[in-house]
Amino acid sequence: MDAIWEKAREVGRLVGQSEEYRALKRANDRLSDDREAVTRLNRLADLQDSFTESLRRGEEPPEADQEEYERLASEIQGHPGYQAMASAQANFERLMARVNEEIARGIEAAEQSRIILPG
Repeated sequence: MDAIWEKAREVGRLVGQSEEYRALKRANDRLSDDREAVTRLNRLADLQDSFTESLRRGEEPPEADQEEYERLASEIQGHPGYQAMASAQANFERLMARVNEEIARGIEAAEQSRIILPG
């Protein structure tokens, strides 16, 4: 099992050195430094929590909150820092999907092999 953990750490190190990860980190840092954007994102999260609670109680969220949510969501989606973050996140997710595909291929290859290696 130690070999698995070593390989996992190596993959993690390589992912951390990838351009996709570095771009995601830069975009996240820039967005985090934008106080106005962070305030809007935090308010959106608060409204989402409030909506979840309302729905859990079988109630419709207040219309004023729904309108505020739509307005804030529209504003944040048009924000260049948020757009850069969303793009970087999508690129990173594609990288991780590819990593998972390659792991799945390795598992398939192991299943087809009749040789059992010591752990």
